[in-house]
Amino acid sequence: MNARPHTAESLHASFVDGSATAAEICEASLARIAARDSELGAMLALDADRARARAAALDALPDRRLAGPLAGVPVAVKDNICTAGLATTAGSRALERFVPPYSATAVERLERAGAIVVGKTNCDEFAMGSSSEHSAFRPIRNPWDPKRTPGGSSGGSAAAVAAGFVPAALGSDTGGSVRQPAALCGCVGIRPTYGRVSRHGLIAFASSLDQIGTLSATVRDGAALLQAIAGPDSRDATAARVDVPEWTAAIDRSIPRCRVGFPRHLLDGGVDAEVAGAVDAAVSALAALGADVRECRLAHADVAVPVYYLVATAEASSNLARYDGVAYGHRTPREGGLREMYERSRAEGFGAEVKRRIMLGTYILSAGYYDAYYLRAQQARARIADDYRRLLEDVDLIVLPTSPTPAFRLGERLQDPVAMYLSDVFTVGASLAGLPALSLPCGATRGGLPIGLQLVGRPFDETALLRVADAYERSAGGWRYDPSGSGRRGRA
Repeated sequence: MNARPHTAESLHASFVDGSATAAEICEASLARIAARDSELGAMLALDADRARARAAALDALPDRRLAGPLAGVPVAVKDNICTAGLATTAGSRALERFVPPYSATAVERLERAGAIVVGKTNCDEFAMGSSSEHSAFRPIRNPWDPKRTPGGSSGGSAAAVAAGFVPAALGSDTGGSVRQPAALCGCVGIRPTYGRVSRHGLIAFASSLDQIGTLSATVRDGAALLQAIAGPDSRDATAARVDVPEWTAAIDRSIPRCRVGFPRHLLDGGVDAEVAGAVDAAVSALAALGADVRECRLAHADVAVPVYYLVATAEASSNLARYDGVAYGHRTPREGGLREMYERSRAEGFGAEVKRRIMLGTYILSAGYYDAYYLRAQQARARIADDYRRLLEDVDLIVLPTSPTPAFRLGERLQDPVAMYLSDVFTVGASLAGLPALSLPCGATRGGLPIGLQLVGRPFDETALLRVADAYERSAGGWRYDPSGSGRRGRA
């Protein structure tokens, strides 16, 4: 088996046609992790023995064509998504010894499709972060430049895909935690419509915003992964009872004549010049492919970040109240009364960023401040969602930058939470509105750092996003690089 990284599509094809065994594919993935993860810190736990056993079982099947649409494909899973028998820490000391007795619905469905889970990816603690520096265990480094962040909070999944450890991985996206790392690591990140994928087994951060999403080498790989995990689930009341289209078949067609809204006014301030230039060029490329590009406005975009951080921290303070050292999670070994035990367990179990968000959320929900902050934030959220709804009545999708800057240096924004939070300025709107959104590479800086283009679509219309993104990806081709240092990969 060639050690060079492949797409999920090509690996599955090589397994089915017999040119590679699942065992060979699995070993190549584990070898790449062993060779480079000590530098990157993308993985928190490997499941090598079980991965090898699963690969052997796939190889023993009499008809490989019936093994599932992802048979033979190694994948990784963000460490806030439960995996039976494998530690799931959410990047926190509070859950350092937690081994779930069950797997999340998304993981069950991946394995049912034939995928081989090789391990869990590192992340910002409880998915709270934009740089993957808030993991309790170690920071994650960007494969393109290990002195820089891979983005967050799904930075481990993005780095694992970019470094070629796996062709695809699961992440979670609350305010941009799949899309922003995808942009900074040069891969494809998909946040589906809220409710499209079950949240059963996802450790909660902000329940009205959290969604499991995908990170992958290509749009087609992302579609295949999403195809496997989407759909209703009786174990999650928020999982929508809507049919799942055949996305992998739909994106084989040529780009439709679609209307694309471009809020160019958002590029006027705070956006890196190279990012703005790459996005402008990508919009021109979409027009050349046949898209009807129309300039538009998102009237309340300037309040999206503060609204998001009010809603998300309020929900986080409620969700994380359960980690008190009594039922589960870290419990202090020091003696003392009940109140002391609560305080010490939470102080020892949570990192600085999680504590900051719990305190902010608790303040927002406290008596006398609820109406002034949380209620007003929900009212503003409704206006932001209405902006998107009205705009998407006139256009089929909206195009934006994913991140205002390329990957920034590790440590650069740790002492400035506001600057860190502004990394999410272009991603939080779709999250607040519950819309599907996709990030894909649209070029690179002169220094070789990836730049991401974001597409936002109508509720449950992932098909339009995938078709347009795939058409752009196939036409652009030359911007895909190999962060291992061997240069351009060429056309997708």
